[in-house]
Amino acid sequence: MEKKETVTNSCGRILPKYIEGYGEIRPFLGAFETGPIEENEMRIVTGFQKPGGEKLVGTIKEALEKSGIKDGMTISFHHHLREGDEVVNMAIKAIRELGIKNLKLAPSALFETHKMILESLKDGTIRQIEGSMNGSVGRATSEGKLSSVAVLRSHGGRVRAIRQGDLKIDIAIIAAPTADPYGNANGLYGKNACGPLAYSHADSLYAKKVIIVTDNLVKYPAIPVSISQINVDYVVVVDSIGDNTKIVSGTTTIQSNPISEKISKFATDVVEHSGYFKEGFSLQAGAGGISLSVVKSLGELMEAKGIKAAWANGGTTRYVIDLFKKGLIEKVSTCQAFDLVSVQSMKEDPLHLETNIDFYANPFNKGCLVNLLDVVILGATEVDVNFNVNVNTHSDGYLLHGIGGHQDTAACAKLTIITVPISRKTNPIIVDDVTTITTPGECIDVVVTDVGVAINPKRKDLIENLSKTDIPLFTIEQLRDKAAELAGRSYVKPKTTDRIIGIVQWRDGTVIDVVYQVDTNKDEK
Repeated sequence: MEKKETVTNSCGRILPKYIEGYGEIRPFLGAFETGPIEENEMRIVTGFQKPGGEKLVGTIKEALEKSGIKDGMTISFHHHLREGDEVVNMAIKAIRELGIKNLKLAPSALFETHKMILESLKDGTIRQIEGSMNGSVGRATSEGKLSSVAVLRSHGGRVRAIRQGDLKIDIAIIAAPTADPYGNANGLYGKNACGPLAYSHADSLYAKKVIIVTDNLVKYPAIPVSISQINVDYVVVVDSIGDNTKIVSGTTTIQSNPISEKISKFATDVVEHSGYFKEGFSLQAGAGGISLSVVKSLGELMEAKGIKAAWANGGTTRYVIDLFKKGLIEKVSTCQAFDLVSVQSMKEDPLHLETNIDFYANPFNKGCLVNLLDVVILGATEVDVNFNVNVNTHSDGYLLHGIGGHQDTAACAKLTIITVPISRKTNPIIVDDVTTITTPGECIDVVVTDVGVAINPKRKDLIENLSKTDIPLFTIEQLRDKAAELAGRSYVKPKTTDRIIGIVQWRDGTVIDVVYQVDTNKDEK
């Protein structure tokens, strides 16, 4: 067998220089070591519409036909409705009825509700996925059922890829809770209001054709305008785009158990004594249960000490809105609503801002919001002794999660905290070497577990500040040892084949890691 040329990135991952279905790779060199490639930049798509032109069409299938769908195209979607989305399923059904094959799917994320896509992998409708995958689609990809390699990007990395031309979208299909006949759309009103339509903003600008799918057609103009008529080709009215009550999931509610409570307390103590907990600080927390619990605890601390945050960003939850309504957070910016309380707040309060993902996290614009973050609290599936973090794969090697804003916020916040249980059942979570590197250790400042806290040695200031408290401090190696002890075994990397099924890009488009197909063959006894 011919030996493939390889390259080693700055995290020590050995990668092939060329990957079939992807092309030449650019290895990750460091969090801020590369810049935009100007010659690849895309132009915003233009068009022409005669006065009195009609954009309403009868069905998604008709809109696809009018958009000139054909084999091999790239089709994009957003995921603001999360598990409640039905537009992806309706569109794929229409595409299959048209007999279209060999498509690249470019969703901002897929969820368990989209498991009907599995049939489209089998019959050749879908060849490749460039987008986050949760649940069944990720599991199928891990088992080699996607014919071409998947590409995983952060939220900011996805917009960067669209703007630079790495991800060229032929048809964007946008689920819109409210729209008018000329294509203006928003997510604030209608029976399936979901909040922002931020993930589709870049798609609407750069896709060759844009289709709005709505179940709430209103008189012109639909206000406010999240997606503009100047970028929309067709509007389709359906009975229902999904179920907005399913925006909320188990991962977006507080976990109430002794382990989570310990982690939450330690993380809150870290923020309080870090040097960043002061009047006018800025905050973002992930949507995981522990992160939400930290937000709640921080709110109580802010109230007790009379400290207000200037702003908070999200992935917004009712826990953030509660602090906002109490005046403990002065302004909120939202690119995704994780519950209907957040949607309602966006309707009612002018200090609650809808932000698109370019504004939020694109590393290659003239200044995105995450650059200004003081504190971010994030989760992980694994952390290693070099502080590298995995959020994509589980300890069994299965690709079950997307990146979200993890890389973007971790890279830019002044204080990045990772909250994890030290073990999950018999799996140690602090390990020698994570299965997949999603976010490099250079971006991580503190790891908080239910046993105690490890500070990245490069953060001398945090070590000095937190050493003066009663927070239990350990080296990351000590936490690794405790993780193995509590799990009852040392970490063992999952068994995989040598076939690459997924590529994890850093937010700048370089490759930080690859994901290998899980070996499903049972060991012979």
